[in-house]
Amino acid sequence: MLTHVKFSCQTGEMVGIFGRNGSGKSTLLKILFGTLPADSIEVWLDATIIEPTQVIPNQYIAYLPQEGFLPKDMKVRDVIPLYFRDGEKQNQLFYAPKIASVANKRVSTLSHGELRYVEILLIAHLEHPFLLLDEPFSMIEPLYKDSIKELLSSLKAKKGIILTDHYYRDVLQITDKNLLMINGTLHEIKGKEDLAAHGYISS
Repeated sequence: MLTHVKFSCQTGEMVGIFGRNGSGKSTLLKILFGTLPADSIEVWLDATIIEPTQVIPNQYIAYLPQEGFLPKDMKVRDVIPLYFRDGEKQNQLFYAPKIASVANKRVSTLSHGELRYVEILLIAHLEHPFLLLDEPFSMIEPLYKDSIKELLSSLKAKKGIILTDHYYRDVLQITDKNLLMINGTLHEIKGKEDLAAHGYISS
């Protein structure tokens, strides 16, 4: 249960949120995205309060869930136009690193790393100023972890990014600030030592 959660994320900033399974990380992201109701929530955007129900229609936040969401029977090259009608935007994706090697593959045949990379690439090119990423590094091949880190780091200049993942080393490499969920509240974390001090990882 989330009891007292308060934090901020600005464009140009990447925030990592850690926590054990069941601590409420995914719940928090779904509440911010507006797909899960909260008993009480106050979201501020540029000094203006917004309702979670405004997030999706006003394209404030894009969300990457843990579960894959692309049509499994379609090829990657056919999925891209579903999300972007503008030819210039489509070209940006078709010429993105590593896309040429998977463009003719069906989504169902992609490795977990390939799938996650394509999903994040699609979400990253949306106009939304903020991104919520639920476990972008989980069970992914090292090659694609590096590609995702490069992609997210390149996005920071114009977007605010909030991500959760158990792969803390990957998260700590790219985040600007980090938080740990304990008993429904968030605690600021400076690095690996703080994660160990709170019992999240072994010292």
